[in-house]
Amino acid sequence: MIFLIELKLWRTSMSQGTEFLTLINEKLKHKIQEVNHALLEGQKEIESMHTYYWDNYTEMDQYGYENFDNQQALFQQVNANQEQFIYRQRLEKMIDSPFFGRVDFCYEGEEEPEQFYIGIGNFSEKTGHVPLIYDWRAPVSGLFYDYDKGAACYTAPAGVLHGEITSKWQYKIRRGKMVYEFESDVKIDDDILKAELGSNGDVQLKNIVRTIQKEQNAIIRNTKDKIMVIQGAAGSGKTSVALHRIAYLLYHDREHLKSSNILVLSPNSVFSDYISHILPELGEENIQEMSFDLYAYKELKSFVYDCEDRYHQIERELAFADKKQIKRMRWKQSKEFLDEAEAFLLELEDELMNFRTVEYKGFEKTEQEILNLFYFKFQDIPLLSRMEAVLEYFIDEYETLKDCTLPEEERDMLYGKFMKMYETKDLYVLYSRFLKRTGLKALPHCSYEKRLLPYEDVYPMLYFKYRLFSVTQQKTIKHLVIDEMQDYSYLQYIILKELFHCPMTILGDKAQTMEAEVQDVLEFLPEIYGKQIRVIYMNKSYRNTVEIASYANEITDVQGVELFERHGKPVEEKTFSTLTEMLEEALKNLKLQENEYETAAVITTTEEEAVFAYQYLKEKFPQTFYIDKDSSVFQKGLTVTTFYLAKGLEFDQVFGISEKRNTPLLKQAGYICATRALHELYMYQLEEESHDKRA
Repeated sequence: MIFLIELKLWRTSMSQGTEFLTLINEKLKHKIQEVNHALLEGQKEIESMHTYYWDNYTEMDQYGYENFDNQQALFQQVNANQEQFIYRQRLEKMIDSPFFGRVDFCYEGEEEPEQFYIGIGNFSEKTGHVPLIYDWRAPVSGLFYDYDKGAACYTAPAGVLHGEITSKWQYKIRRGKMVYEFESDVKIDDDILKAELGSNGDVQLKNIVRTIQKEQNAIIRNTKDKIMVIQGAAGSGKTSVALHRIAYLLYHDREHLKSSNILVLSPNSVFSDYISHILPELGEENIQEMSFDLYAYKELKSFVYDCEDRYHQIERELAFADKKQIKRMRWKQSKEFLDEAEAFLLELEDELMNFRTVEYKGFEKTEQEILNLFYFKFQDIPLLSRMEAVLEYFIDEYETLKDCTLPEEERDMLYGKFMKMYETKDLYVLYSRFLKRTGLKALPHCSYEKRLLPYEDVYPMLYFKYRLFSVTQQKTIKHLVIDEMQDYSYLQYIILKELFHCPMTILGDKAQTMEAEVQDVLEFLPEIYGKQIRVIYMNKSYRNTVEIASYANEITDVQGVELFERHGKPVEEKTFSTLTEMLEEALKNLKLQENEYETAAVITTTEEEAVFAYQYLKEKFPQTFYIDKDSSVFQKGLTVTTFYLAKGLEFDQVFGISEKRNTPLLKQAGYICATRALHELYMYQLEEESHDKRA
């Protein structure tokens, strides 16, 4: 398709865009030489400072002023060198593709239009000069994404500037060479978008600056709404849009927002690796990423030796489909559970305490005085942290009265006395007592080393921790991104609201719920976050061909999805008597050997199937990789994994493997599996009467 576009649109051997590219390449190379020189001089200055310090430190003034000044100067020079190094990296990236668009904009009252070339980052010959290339996040760049030819405007620091777009150009530059350029009446020509979407799957998610659509741009540039929720169809680009929004926010609020202030809660480590390059590509430092499950396990480590994860729960449901267990698990994540928990916590206020008089070296607090402090003065402090406040009050009063400071061992002794007024502070024991009181099976009574917490109890117990102990809010996090929002429960969102009081970008697809029943979190998110929430729907799917997307939507009866018109091979369905036959068929259709595609995946339902498939395929096709819950890298080649670990990833070819059971959870698995395929989808099922799946 690229070649057709080139033939159709290439007009002259040396067009204006090509001339500008030649000019920019020369200026970029010159600027890189300047930066290299500055780095070299900076390094010499650092070495000189080190030499001066070691030659003279014994003679520096006794108060250390000269020593301090030298250290500060060294620190500033090291920082300056680091900034120059980062700048050089950005310039080197720009040489590959300096710009991808141009807008000719005639301001109101002017006769001649100005040309604005748009790229990944700003570039000007000198600081303070008018940019030769504008960052895609700059206000003027909105003209490229939001308008066709004709009347247009953009918001600049000076206010709203009106005018007319007289011309718009799109470019593709690779390795510093012009691939194609053309003038377009629309923002992103469909042929170009099809070419981009039709390219092979990569080992990382693609940045979309060249193909941002108008509705996506509105989300990316939104700075007004504190809680933005994006409900997007599979393949709508919601994750890319969320990450580009973070890049935009970092660009526009550098004074208050750094990359270290942003946290992404992602499904697993492989997905984190898959998206990790996006922000560096867009000129920003990488951000923190982790799973909420991992965070929860770390928080509970003091009380339980280990916790199950979400994948244990899914595997159990696939194997047994115990309706009572599923019902119990859902109750433990619900609003009704919270009501029961609050009633129990209220009862603990009295039944957990055994107040007594404390005397220390002639200083005394009576039982009644301690009771009054506990229930009245410090009533707003969580129950299991409250006695520490009483203890500190006691120590402060004693130290003030005696004009002394208690040694550490004396404080420890008093701490033991005050803590004995609790019957227990063991969260595991208290949560187990709650389960028993509500008619559920208590947790096993065992030593710490044997405490394995079922997944269904992880977040209920975490809630108990935050209600019974003082919570340290995550104040360093100033923006939270929650991906796969449909996989978070009511209880988890309550906990997240308690932990993070910052703006959030929450995104997901209700059709990709990893449970038998579709969960629409928009039914309760407005109740939790109130008027701060803004909901955006992204109903246009770009990832899959029409054939694949239509097939996937029929599996779970997804409605209202607009498909981008990119056609491909029909979906192939087959039934086999053994898993081995399925894998042989997959190898026969695999196009990695022919170098036609970069990525392919065999996606199974269960972990047992995935392990067998990986072992079998690895012998036949060495470039086979296995993704399990502990994996952290996404690679080119043939990937074998389960449907629940494939979420968020995409592959050129997908071979879906499942049993022929028509359960709600297997339908969800089928939908998730199908929507991972970019170009070709093969859905293989095992015959129902087959007993030995592997033979």
